[in-house]
Amino acid sequence: MNTINNTDFHFPGQKDVYKGKVREVYNIDDTYLVMIASDRLSAFDVIMPRQIPYKGQILNQIAATMLEATRDIVPNWLIACPDENVAVGHLAQPFKVEMVIRGYLSGHAWREYRDGKRMICGVAMPEGMKENDKFPEPILTPSTKASDGLHDEDISREDIIAQQIVSESDYLVLEDYTRKLFQRGTEMAAERDLILVDTKYEFGKTSDGTIVLIDEIHTPDSSRYFYADGYQDRQDKGEMQKQLSKEFVRQWLIQNGFQGLEGQVIPEMSDEKINEISERYIELYENITGKTFEKANTDNMMARIDRNVNSFFGKMD
Repeated sequence: MNTINNTDFHFPGQKDVYKGKVREVYNIDDTYLVMIASDRLSAFDVIMPRQIPYKGQILNQIAATMLEATRDIVPNWLIACPDENVAVGHLAQPFKVEMVIRGYLSGHAWREYRDGKRMICGVAMPEGMKENDKFPEPILTPSTKASDGLHDEDISREDIIAQQIVSESDYLVLEDYTRKLFQRGTEMAAERDLILVDTKYEFGKTSDGTIVLIDEIHTPDSSRYFYADGYQDRQDKGEMQKQLSKEFVRQWLIQNGFQGLEGQVIPEMSDEKINEISERYIELYENITGKTFEKANTDNMMARIDRNVNSFFGKMD
């Protein structure tokens, strides 16, 4: 199966390229960004050796759907998706924090709690909780935006402002937008009989000073979902929750001795495991959006993307 790993495009007006864990972002004339969703798989801030068929298309299309569905409450960077794996939008200077919001005690927050911690990012977590319990109110647990090869790190609101990573006035806007987006995402998930457990948002500032939502939102890479049906029964019985997120990949890696720590070796993923992950991502897409997933033609993906992006900008001239 053909997949997208690394790209090397040369679009008209291209200034530079930023290669993230999953996406590759092309700067066009310091005005637009062309964001290409690769099929790379990242877990514990480490890129896995093999790619997942259709993963990039899935993430790109979920993100586009969610950005359009929240545009009325928060301005965002997206202009159009000229290709199944591509989003084009306005260039914005990103804030160097990720706004993580958690409605439930899961994932990283649970691991911290399990190890005895009751504070995360300066926010107190109640005593007596168990894994996947709902917080009384969603909590904000920001993290620093890591440079290449480094892990994101938890940081408090107070430290973000004290270290002047974000000004206090801008940070208050980020908090407000984060809560509004999470509320909308929660409502949209409930319509699909899902629970939006936690997620993260990234923001930037455009040349005119407008704070906008950037990157992806409410995708299985940036968010965790539970099936609402049977949630409380599973909690009462102490059973694991049925999830729609990348957590199933993390759990498989943990079971095979890998958590991204120094000296650990990434376990080999068989063809069967790769196909299983791909099918899970398709399931995620269909459950989150309510749409049937239509696989893009993967015969010559690089030529397809090049053609579609150039055609898009040609029509803008």
